[in-house]
Amino acid sequence: MIQTGLIQNAHSDLVTDASYDFYGLRLATCSLDQRIKIWQLDEANGTWNVEDDWRAHDAAVSKVSWAHPEFGSIIASSSFDRTVKIWEQVSSAPQDPSQASLNGSASGSGLSTSRWIECTSLLESRGTVRSVEFAPHHFGLKIATISSDNHLRIYECLESPNPFNWQLTTEVDVLSLPLSTTPASHSHTHTGALATPTQTTATLDAASASLVSQALQQGLSQSAAPGATQPGRSGMGSREADGGWCISWCKDRYWGEVIAAGCGISGTIKIVQLSPSHRPTTLLTLDPSPRAASATQNTQGGEAAMETDTQPHVSHAITSVAWAPSCGRSYHLIATGGRDGRVRIWKVKPAPEDDEAEGGRWTASVVADFEDHKSAVGRVEWNITGTVLSSAGNDGRIRLWKATSGSVWRTAGSIGIEQAQDDDRENKDSGDVDMRG
Repeated sequence: MIQTGLIQNAHSDLVTDASYDFYGLRLATCSLDQRIKIWQLDEANGTWNVEDDWRAHDAAVSKVSWAHPEFGSIIASSSFDRTVKIWEQVSSAPQDPSQASLNGSASGSGLSTSRWIECTSLLESRGTVRSVEFAPHHFGLKIATISSDNHLRIYECLESPNPFNWQLTTEVDVLSLPLSTTPASHSHTHTGALATPTQTTATLDAASASLVSQALQQGLSQSAAPGATQPGRSGMGSREADGGWCISWCKDRYWGEVIAAGCGISGTIKIVQLSPSHRPTTLLTLDPSPRAASATQNTQGGEAAMETDTQPHVSHAITSVAWAPSCGRSYHLIATGGRDGRVRIWKVKPAPEDDEAEGGRWTASVVADFEDHKSAVGRVEWNITGTVLSSAGNDGRIRLWKATSGSVWRTAGSIGIEQAQDDDRENKDSGDVDMRG
């Protein structure tokens, strides 16, 4: 890999997320400093210039997500202040530089002809909103959110593409979601299943919490009494850090609205089928724990050994999940990264239409399991074809993974943050954004 750009001092505090638009020419960043910045790529010299900069929330901003350009220039942001906000870029008359500074514009000339306005604020969450993501555009203008109260929420814009009127269409506790026993929205019938690894793997020692979770816990200690619980959080412990962390939409239109959602600190991912006609249901649970593998063996019959069940097992939250673009494959690839330091790639196979033997069940297996980061993994992300996976961990390295011709996943390179600093390492600020190709 080569370094293609570096944004120095992008924010005054830790950058929590960075998201490209559909064309890769603009970048939205958010930070613990409560601000969102939009960067524009100057293709002539490869530099990134700030297009707009504003204070978006009353607490740290956790995630930003771009809507498909067919709906216009729209982003959604989630925050520790328990809100999700929808922002739209609108045209405006050129401003006097002195007035631009009063309005919060950070464009280089102060003569910006557009600005970002708040369309709406969604207030239903009872905990930190850790992730927000727009649905694939063929499902309309929708977003999914997951919060530390373990609730998955789906919102739909009622007047698309006018992003001012949003309705909460689905709200469900991910931990209590039932297994699917009814036909899905397409021609296939699904029943829930438990997916486990093809082989038992050892559990790492507990990895340190991510910087974001540390900031969250510090904020809670200042604003809430120790051991206090939030009302309405079924299946939750007393710590907000135990709640849901991540979501990712299935990119394939054929299977309907399907989403992968993290389940607190259980170390599992639930594949959830959404439907406007009935309550969401679980199609499949991705569980890598040895205990789950033993339980599956016992359920399927046979005298499985019970030693695994008696051994202590420590679960770690899955902090990032990414559903790969299908690109014509007959199966799906889902990547996860967690606080156990592992990056896993799951091969998920929907049930064939004429599959009576398996009862229409979705199945899955782990096709890759890496522990190279040796520390909490904060982000996993696929390329546009779903053939290369990138992961970022608390070890300060970005790693790439790619399958060989024999479908064996191996490392395709890595780069450390320190490699971008060279002689300027001592002047490094935690708010820098590094752009690599």
